[in-house]
Amino acid sequence: MKSLKVSLFAIAATLFFSAGVNAQEKKPLATKPAITTTPAAQKPTSPVTWKEVSHDFGEIKKGTPVSHDFTFTNTTKQTVIITNVKASCGCTATNYTKTPVKPGETASVTATYNAASVGNFSKTVTVSLNENEVPKVLTIKGKVIDTTPVNQ
Repeated sequence: MKSLKVSLFAIAATLFFSAGVNAQEKKPLATKPAITTTPAAQKPTSPVTWKEVSHDFGEIKKGTPVSHDFTFTNTTKQTVIITNVKASCGCTATNYTKTPVKPGETASVTATYNAASVGNFSKTVTVSLNENEVPKVLTIKGKVIDTTPVNQ
């Protein structure tokens, strides 16, 4: 009887340890796509130099639209084309240079805010150049004040 207990114990221990060994075997992991980063020295640079990318109108009167021209210079040896200009909302209108910008030339993007609502505002205009360039986000901000006299 004692030898039967020892035999059962030995079989149980063998099964236990062999299951533990199988559980620890390395299984091939699913391959993940490699994430590549471009070193800082090789990051693509903008083909243009913006004079400024943000403009603060300060306080403006309600109902009086305000505009600002954002200008840039083509700093490459190739022609640059503004392919798209998109305002963040309907309260901002845009206009921009439609002709190709040759090396060394300047061009502009005009943002006009309608000032219809009282309060602080911050709006963006996204400018796309050529096909493969990262879009540039320009910002206009300010505070619209109501200057109508209060009846007493």
